[in-house]
Amino acid sequence: MSESFIYITCADEFEAETVGSMLVERRLAACVNILPGMKSIYWWQGKLERGKEVVLIAKTRTELVDTLTEAVKGAHGYEVPCVVAMPISGGNQDFLAWIRSETAKS
Repeated sequence: MSESFIYITCADEFEAETVGSMLVERRLAACVNILPGMKSIYWWQGKLERGKEVVLIAKTRTELVDTLTEAVKGAHGYEVPCVVAMPISGGNQDFLAWIRSETAKS
């Protein structure tokens, strides 16, 4: 079994809390962190955009990444939300076991 960090960007803290709560309540993530104050510069529909966003980081089992991604897409306000998975290659084994124990079983 392996674990992943999921990096998600949200329009504001309200959306991050809504999406993050949904992920934890559905046990698609053991925990989420909400980091306000991010500034973004990006291309969207041929135009250079600048804006403020909020980072949401979810900790989950790798086997739940696809289900988690679909849940975020259904709850998120963006047409194409950023949902990117990064595998966890090591760390506190007790914490990683906790992630496994607090997320939904397949």
